[in-house]
Amino acid sequence: MYGFFTLSFWDFVFITLGYTHVTIIAVTIYLHRNQAHHAIDLHPVISHFFRFWLWLTTGMNTKEWTAVHRKHHVSVETDDDPHSPVVLGVKNVLLRGTELYRLSAHDAEVVKQFGFGTPDDLIENKLYSAYPMAGILMMFLTNILLFGLPGVTITAIQMLWIPLFAAGVINGLGHWGGYRNFDTKDASTNIFPWGIIIGGEELHNNHHAFAASAKFSMRPWEFDIAWCYIRVLSALKLATVKSIAPARPYIDLDKLSPDLETLKAVVANRLHVMSDFKKMVMHRVYREEITNSSGEKRFQLKKLHRVYKAPYRFLSSIDNHEMKEVYFISRRLHIVLNSYNSLEDLYRQRASDADVLLKRLKEWCEEAEQSGISALQEYVKVVRGYTLTELPN
Repeated sequence: MYGFFTLSFWDFVFITLGYTHVTIIAVTIYLHRNQAHHAIDLHPVISHFFRFWLWLTTGMNTKEWTAVHRKHHVSVETDDDPHSPVVLGVKNVLLRGTELYRLSAHDAEVVKQFGFGTPDDLIENKLYSAYPMAGILMMFLTNILLFGLPGVTITAIQMLWIPLFAAGVINGLGHWGGYRNFDTKDASTNIFPWGIIIGGEELHNNHHAFAASAKFSMRPWEFDIAWCYIRVLSALKLATVKSIAPARPYIDLDKLSPDLETLKAVVANRLHVMSDFKKMVMHRVYREEITNSSGEKRFQLKKLHRVYKAPYRFLSSIDNHEMKEVYFISRRLHIVLNSYNSLEDLYRQRASDADVLLKRLKEWCEEAEQSGISALQEYVKVVRGYTLTELPN
């Protein structure tokens, strides 16, 4: 049975990929960056197009999706998180992602608490929310009319795309495996550095670090295709970017002592500061200790792999007993961990008087310089040189 168009196999492949690509772009630009986080404003025509398309291809409700996602951020990696693989297991989230989403989406209290600011107009209440399956049926019949029996396959793939990649891969693998640019307090990871297949959602750790940012890519080698579309929409006056993650601070390596500008730059760029500490100090010292040790000490050091592999969990739960254990295994690692915690204390006390915080920062720099650990001494120069203004050429 053929439809209005008689196309080749590859034509159907490209059409299907085109359909699914528009769907994922609608999710990441409209549902995620516009509705859930208000990182961008969309022209009503673009906003309604995305809403209409998602009604046709997924039947998802804007208020419900927004509410579930906001709850995820508020309750991330806790028992209240709708889909945390840390709590529920990655296999569970991968295979039951859609079911877990629906459990929260159908919770009236969750929707009421977190679904604020979403469309509440006549067409939403009388059509999209009232008849969520009508759009899917309309799309199915349209595909049959246009493509015949292959339209059934196109529709099926469309229906599987979001449950597989968004509810499964992003919610599951995005909190389980990959690389991390930032030491966020959750388990979020960047699955791939090139956000194409899932519209930039692959850069999940970057998003959790700066949830209100319209742009997900942070490093020079990362690519967020949805950001490219947002730039085009902005150029056409169809979108307005409201928030974007701060760029890396400027560093003046010739600065001999931190000042108030240094303090402001350090406080404003906490995630950059702590992430660089992990890479430049903690990871380096841990590798040096492993390399320079043997026998029982090397074995004990490897037991502390949490410091290197998953420091956010290790440092958030470490107690005095574990700190003593680290001290007896490696005094250098013990000094590094204490230095990390002291630097983190600055952020816990950021509401204090600026002069008091500056004094604490200077004391931290002096202690780090006197540590005798070269990696820590080199990192002090970086922290001491943080500035908010671009350096003259």
